[in-house]
Amino acid sequence: MVSAGTKLTLEAFLALPAGDVTYELVDGQAVPKVSPQETHSILTFTLTTLLSRWAKFHGRVRLEWALALKRRGEDWAPVPDVTYISYERLPASVRRTRACPVPPELVLEILSPGQTIQEFENKAQDYFAAGVLRMWLVEPDALFLQVFFPDRPSQIYTGDIPITDPLFPGLSLSIKEIFEEAELL
Repeated sequence: MVSAGTKLTLEAFLALPAGDVTYELVDGQAVPKVSPQETHSILTFTLTTLLSRWAKFHGRVRLEWALALKRRGEDWAPVPDVTYISYERLPASVRRTRACPVPPELVLEILSPGQTIQEFENKAQDYFAAGVLRMWLVEPDALFLQVFFPDRPSQIYTGDIPITDPLFPGLSLSIKEIFEEAELL
């Protein structure tokens, strides 16, 4: 693929051949994402479905779509589990892009075994510095969803507590609803 020590540009990263492993571009290196387990896959599908129902006239929801961002002045192409971007930020007429060319409003990540909340707290700060407005983190084992904001402390949602946000008018979900829809409760 790429020899060790070779620093990739965003263009070179996006030109890499597709394979069985999903990679993110971090500090010029293609870094493999954690391979999802069944629960992760089910939650990703469920969240994509639920958000897509709401987003139909607001924007687009994408599964594992690379984002063309900057991190500490360098090309960065994270691949969140789910992304929402409004038609205001990326018009519906823009189609078939290899990577999302502008920061989305929302990135959603699902904690996998071996990953830590601290890793995602750090990643949230990188997302916000790049122009993303919200990051949601689902913790499948503890049954909570943590919403990270660029300008205030994160908020944790459990059970029937509705997850609402003025940034997403008309969207209301609960962690219970998400896990019931996924048939995980």
